[in-house]
Amino acid sequence: MIDLHTHSIFSDGVLVPSELVRRAVMKGYEVIAITDHGDASNLDFIIPRVAIVCRELSSRWDITALPGIELTHIPPETFGELTERARSLGAAIVIAHGETLVEPVPPGTNRAAIEAGVDILAHPGLITPEEARLAAKNGVCLEISARKGHSLSNGHVAKTAAEAGALLVLNTDTHEPGDLITDEFARNVLLATGLSEAIVAEAFRNSKDLAARVTAKRGK
Repeated sequence: MIDLHTHSIFSDGVLVPSELVRRAVMKGYEVIAITDHGDASNLDFIIPRVAIVCRELSSRWDITALPGIELTHIPPETFGELTERARSLGAAIVIAHGETLVEPVPPGTNRAAIEAGVDILAHPGLITPEEARLAAKNGVCLEISARKGHSLSNGHVAKTAAEAGALLVLNTDTHEPGDLITDEFARNVLLATGLSEAIVAEAFRNSKDLAARVTAKRGK
C-alpha cells in the first residue's frame, strides 16, 4: 500500500508520527506520507519536525516515510506562495484540501491549487471538467478518498478525471489507526467508483510513480 495522505497529532490525527508509521509497517505499507493540516501559521513548525522523524524511521524500518503538508482552508490566492514555502521547508508531498462536499472550503480552491502545482488535490468534490483538464496538463493528481464524507464525490471525481485524462491516486486521509487499509480494500474503493480495471491499476502506478519521484529528490 502506498498512502500519500495521512495525519498525526501535529494536526487532527490521534497518533504521534512514529506510531502512525509503525502501524503502517504492520499493515504492510511500502510508503506513507504524513501530511498534516497547515496554513501560513504553522508550516515552519510542522514540516521540519515531521521531516526529521520520517528520515529516521525510513532508515530503521522497512518503509519509506515522507514528510508533507495538506494546505487547508487557505485563501485560494495564497496557494502559490504557500506551496513554494512548504517545499522550501522540506515537504516532499504538498496536498491541497480540495472542495469537499462536507466542509466550507473556499470556492476557487481547486483551480488555485492546480495552478500552484501541488502534488495532489485531495477530495476535490464537484471538480469541473475544465479543472480536471488543467490538472492533467499540470500533472496534479486527483484523489479518490477512502475517508467517510470526503468519499461522497468519488464517483464524480473518477468519471471527470477519466474523461479529462487526469491522474488519479487513492489515499486514506488517515486520522486514527482504523483508517489504515490494505491494497485489496483500496482496489475495491477504486472499483466502486465505476473505474475500469485498467484505470484502477493505473491509479496504483500513479501513487508509486509519485512516491518514487519525491523520494529520489529527497533521498530516503
